Amino acid sequence: MGERLDGIQEVGGSSPPASTSLRPAVLPGEGRRGFGWQASNARGRRLPAEALAEAGHQMKWVYLLESLAHPTQHYVGLTDNVSKRLAAHNAGQSAHTAKHKPWKLVAAIRLADDSHARAFEKYLKSGSGRAFVKRRFL
Repeated sequence: MGERLDGIQEVGGSSPPASTSLRPAVLPGEGRRGFGWQASNARGRRLPAEALAEAGHQMKWVYLLESLAHPTQHYVGLTDNVSKRLAAHNAGQSAHTAKHKPWKLVAAIRLADDSHARAFEKYLKSGSGRAFVKRRFL
């Protein structure tokens, strides 16, 4: 089983990690030009995060925070460890989030590739990405 995040637990499948490939993943409302990639084996089955990590993939989390003191304030970030990063935000160790602490975790999305995680974080910080967050998570 994966890392637990505020009552959310990652669940993996039982697909073998042989013949890993990447194929486009389509997000709701994005049509055929979907954003991001998902890993799959030769049969097209999705691979569990543990198998990807063992295969040497760099796993990253894109996360969304909401301020408890100022509920209209939100923050999108990227990290290797969500629970440590949330604790750092709540301890005031980030200049961008210190004035609106404490924070709660709204969503965390684990991506198998660092470059795709960075691209997804950048998208969520854009105008259309903020609209997507508001529609889907808030």
